[in-house]
Amino acid sequence: MICMNMIEAIGNTPLVQLKSSSPSSGMIYAKLEMMNPFGMKDRVAKQIILDAKRTGELQEGAPIIESSSGTMACGVAMVGACLGHDVYIVTDPRIDSITMTKLTALGCHIDIVSEMGRNGWQSARLERLEQMLTQLPGAYWPRQYENINNPAAYESLVQEVVQDIAHIDYLVVSVGSGGSMTGTSRALKKYNPNLQVIAVDCTGSVIFGQPDCPQRLQGGLGNSLVASNVDHALVDEVHWLNDEEAFAATLNLAREQHIFAGNSSGSVYAVARWLQNRVSEKANILAIFPDRGDRYVSTIYDRNYRIAQKIDQLRLPDQPQQVPYRTVVQSWSYSELAGENYRV
Repeated sequence: MICMNMIEAIGNTPLVQLKSSSPSSGMIYAKLEMMNPFGMKDRVAKQIILDAKRTGELQEGAPIIESSSGTMACGVAMVGACLGHDVYIVTDPRIDSITMTKLTALGCHIDIVSEMGRNGWQSARLERLEQMLTQLPGAYWPRQYENINNPAAYESLVQEVVQDIAHIDYLVVSVGSGGSMTGTSRALKKYNPNLQVIAVDCTGSVIFGQPDCPQRLQGGLGNSLVASNVDHALVDEVHWLNDEEAFAATLNLAREQHIFAGNSSGSVYAVARWLQNRVSEKANILAIFPDRGDRYVSTIYDRNYRIAQKIDQLRLPDQPQQVPYRTVVQSWSYSELAGENYRV
């Protein structure tokens, strides 16, 4: 397939049937969103920016400003540059050197906040972004956390999946801005209203009622604020993994399935594998793997880093502990949410 530009290269990512340890277990299909040019958020950047140009909210040549420390930054930088816009990214010291290199190569303007705000790094970035909007009249802010085009971007992902697998019984998906979980769940429920949605978060993230820990090591999932795009009513069950467990699961994913990914994918993999042995052998599980491993070569994949962080034992329980919702957890645990309003 010939693409006229990099925007057209977004989407149509591989769907891989994962190896199973038991013939009597359900089947896991991994959607490799990491195979987009920069990662899963490329879909979001494409959807939001093209729609903003269509409606006139983004004027020709106007600058684009977004808050991100990961793949959304790269997606916005790529799509914006392709369409002739200057892109400004507000980030924080947690940004990895590889992402910084990518953004610099794309000609992106990068602003790094130096101190946490009232609600961690996330709020500090948003405060700085608001200041920059006043300094750059006419600038467009994609607002990934609340823009309805964030979840809408995943309609295309679901269309790709259902072309190959007519019926999905379970969705296992990480949660950060809420776009992929909310958008994929809504779209899949059009085909199967009984779809079970398993959300994957990290300990120290506030999205599902846990206390905030801005020092958490995981990137790509979790949040210090609850984005309005997170539709809690769609979620049947939520899992939390701590840093050591997420790192262990990510290394397992590389070793067992030969997929070099980040910790969002690793955590989703751990939960999907656990679920696989609890469901019917006829059940189809869709697991979304959003992130490649290149951002994590000096953290997850670096033993010296893991030793320094005192997590090199790489303990990952065989199964999580079930707890009542709002129980503060420190290790892999899960709560059932179905039938309740759990919005924070």
